Amino acid sequence: MRAERGSVSVVVAAAIGMSLIVAMGTADVGRALIARSRAEVAADLAALAAAQELAVPSENDPAALAADYAARNGAHLVSCACSPGASDATVRVAVTVGGFLLPLPDRDVGAIARAVVDVPA
Repeated sequence: MRAERGSVSVVVAAAIGMSLIVAMGTADVGRALIARSRAEVAADLAALAAAQELAVPSENDPAALAADYAARNGAHLVSCACSPGASDATVRVAVTVGGFLLPLPDRDVGAIARAVVDVPA
């Protein structure tokens, strides 16, 4: 009976360690989901800004406006299919997210949005 004394302490310590690792992983997944939501919002706003420039042209470049709106919302513009004279704007943005508690490399979370200009003739 004395040979097994303290064996519960080892099991409890291992269970606590595993619980901490699972909690850190859950926090990192939550961060990635928040970054995805932020990327979707930034893509929507960038597409709407480019579409507005297509609908009511001014001296601004639609892609530059899309990049500006993406940057204001914590993302960077990857691509913009919004040439002047087109009837729609499709943008792709990315938000960089790194590991919060786990030592993970930085990754980009992307989103795509499309806005269509429907100007009556």
